[in-house]
Amino acid sequence: MRARRDSERAPAQTRTHYIAGMPELAFAGLSEQWLLRTCGQLHWNALAAQAQLNTPDFYDDEGRKSYAAFTAIRVREARLEDVSENQRFAIEADVRRIAGARHFGLFRVFTTESVVTNVEMMSTFVRREQAGDNRSVCKAMFAGSPAPATPAAAQALIAQAKRLRVGDWTRHGRLDRAAHAVEHVVDYLPCPSLDFNGAHLLYFASFQSMVERAEWHWRSAQHSAPPTLAERDMVFYGNANVGDRLTLSFGARHAGHDGLSHWCTISRAADGMRIAEVITHKRWSHE
Repeated sequence: MRARRDSERAPAQTRTHYIAGMPELAFAGLSEQWLLRTCGQLHWNALAAQAQLNTPDFYDDEGRKSYAAFTAIRVREARLEDVSENQRFAIEADVRRIAGARHFGLFRVFTTESVVTNVEMMSTFVRREQAGDNRSVCKAMFAGSPAPATPAAAQALIAQAKRLRVGDWTRHGRLDRAAHAVEHVVDYLPCPSLDFNGAHLLYFASFQSMVERAEWHWRSAQHSAPPTLAERDMVFYGNANVGDRLTLSFGARHAGHDGLSHWCTISRAADGMRIAEVITHKRWSHE
């Protein structure tokens, strides 16, 4: 089914309630990977609803199967450790179309006591130029009516993604690109049953997981408890096929009294194509 163009008819904002059980939880509170996967699905469902589709089944103007792919994600002001077993929490989603056939989603996660985190997600539509080849993923073309004004939060996310893409940044929070420069490389082979999604694409939430595993292997031995997430920025440039080895290159890292920060570039090992960048800030756990 082809998406309709009258996306303004559907409500942009929804609220979904949850009870924290084992699928939603990780070692230190709400699972970031569960949260990203869930916000991703809420984002895609909102796109389908706004296009008056029963399911997120999109085809571009040439009739080619297309998917909503994330280009940038920011997790801000995270206190995931504030969610504990059997606790009630909710995700308030506000997904809106902006210029360039893109959509911006703002997800506010909260309990009855406090806001747990805010997640910002930017998506566009993509398709494969060659069937079965994730290296050929490119932007899908959708005609439509003029998009409404771009919210300030979306403009900031677009600007941040551009700075990372072109390397036009010196500081990100407490991380100084020059002063905290390192050279640490990790080889990673994505697993089809864990890192790819049902569209046979390397899943966006797997990039966070790769960086987490690499950090855990590399972390400072002076802290026995794992640090908890404060903020994470992810920008996506491409994808990979099953069997493609990836290179995780950490270009900056800082461990201080207030926490741990690092910058990681993810590339395909075979051709050196950069497919993502991830900047992470964490606070030390005192448990």
